[in-house]
Amino acid sequence: MKAGCYTALITPFKGDDIDWPGLERLVDFQVQNGVTGILAVGTTGESPVLNWQAHNEVTEKIASRSRGKCLCIAGTGSNNTRETLEGTRHALNCGAQAVLLVDPYYNGPSSIEIRREYVAPIAKAFPTLDIIPYVIPGRTGTQLLPEDLAMLFRQYPNVNSVKEATGDLANMRRTRACCGPDFAVFSGDDPMTVEMMTDPEVKAAGVISVASNVAPRATTEMVSLLLAGRPAEARALAAKLEPLFNLVTVKTTEKTPYGDVVCRARNPLAYKTLLAILGMPSGGCKPPLGKMTPNGLNKVLETVRHVQRTAPEILKPIAEFFGVNIEERLENPKYREGLCYAAY
Repeated sequence: MKAGCYTALITPFKGDDIDWPGLERLVDFQVQNGVTGILAVGTTGESPVLNWQAHNEVTEKIASRSRGKCLCIAGTGSNNTRETLEGTRHALNCGAQAVLLVDPYYNGPSSIEIRREYVAPIAKAFPTLDIIPYVIPGRTGTQLLPEDLAMLFRQYPNVNSVKEATGDLANMRRTRACCGPDFAVFSGDDPMTVEMMTDPEVKAAGVISVASNVAPRATTEMVSLLLAGRPAEARALAAKLEPLFNLVTVKTTEKTPYGDVVCRARNPLAYKTLLAILGMPSGGCKPPLGKMTPNGLNKVLETVRHVQRTAPEILKPIAEFFGVNIEERLENPKYREGLCYAAY
């Protein structure tokens, strides 16, 4: 895959339906702000709650809307190889250049099983399509190991990259050592992108980003600076983006009648909440994801207010493209009505 910044795009809803005009506007916003590509229906796009018909329709829309403007990656991974084969065939037919295969979740295959029974059949069936394994054991409970990844790359040249979201630099370095210099490692964690791209034993090629949903221009510029060998400038920009990077999971302590509990609002909940506040197509998450707690919503607001106060250029493209007043939307309570539960 081409080095650069790819946005793991949210899927906007209106009520129970996909917001198709909103999705088109989000794709246009990404293209206008220079991203290398767009990932359709990944974790951020709420793939687990979409049936395959809706899943395929979203992929079709993003692939057609972005054609000739940026690359399209289709999230076709699942915990069922037959379904993944069917979804990948559809992605190829509608013009996606690559597919993202998350490690099969819940049923817990070993690394050899992921290699032999999941990635290899898809790579063999679609030799013209780039296959990107997505290694995120914190969500899937399993992991394709670097050794098996290297074996896949050796046998199938189209398995030439990985989305690395282990959070483990030792694993990333092992991936580079096993797979060699011609294999592309992409950051799957916005906060780790700079470290992964500057570590001489990792040499990541870019990021598949959540933060670029709201900051595509700045995130793309950060990656471009790193690829151009200008790490000091990239780190300065990353410092401005860091508060947004840390919204992927929002952790709060909540009071209950039985004592305090820790609540973790995981991606894409905080980001879809933020998009709604900022006046971008969003529509909330589908159950079993729901809403932020009041404390969580306040954390999101505090974060984006800080970014707007200290680095207003980060969110300026949103104001320009969507025709919104960022300051007004951050301060007027009407723009956050219904975005959190009344209480824990």
